[in-house]
Amino acid sequence: MKERFIQRYKAAERINHWIVAGCFLLLAISGLAFLFPPFFWMTGIFGTPQLARMVHPFIGLIMFVGFFCQFLRYWHHNFLDKEDIVWMKGITKVVMNHEVGDVGKYNAGQKGMFWLMTTCMIVLLVSGLIAWRQFFSDLFPIWAIRLALLAHSCAAIALIVGIITHVYAAIWIRGTIRAMVEGVVTQTWAKKHHPRWYREVMEKANSGNSAEPQNDK
Repeated sequence: MKERFIQRYKAAERINHWIVAGCFLLLAISGLAFLFPPFFWMTGIFGTPQLARMVHPFIGLIMFVGFFCQFLRYWHHNFLDKEDIVWMKGITKVVMNHEVGDVGKYNAGQKGMFWLMTTCMIVLLVSGLIAWRQFFSDLFPIWAIRLALLAHSCAAIALIVGIITHVYAAIWIRGTIRAMVEGVVTQTWAKKHHPRWYREVMEKANSGNSAEPQNDK
């Protein structure tokens, strides 16, 4: 019996996601190289340390624009509700791959990651612009630049830790990576991990007005 699939992400969403992910990887490499001397050798990935320092803020702007597009798409799915409290109380079961609560499109962990990314992105953008010596640093006193660099580093480390957790969770929960690679998940996966979202999608499909139609593979 063939497994039945439903669409979770459209092509534009997946492309947007991987652009942001690629930018994040480049920024993490160059940022860690600037912050920690033992990692300075990684600037060679960009050709030279000078080139790495020059392209770092431009890549950051691309990542911010990409994430802003994601924010506009997903913010309304990421407000906590009472089912998220149930999910958080049952986190030990979740870690053992047994979902709890009537979870919608995103669970409490994913929502927390979304707002962590949003906060870090804002801090990184503002602090990055203040510390961007080529264009803006002459507009700010030295103490402001130093505080901006400190905030930038803290936000970057928090984001790196968050993304590592995000990737680990995606690998741990089988079937999750397929959603962002192929755009689909099995009905079994959706019903287990996001039952409320599964019902909503199926109700729309049955009414003939689904924005995320059922698919067979």
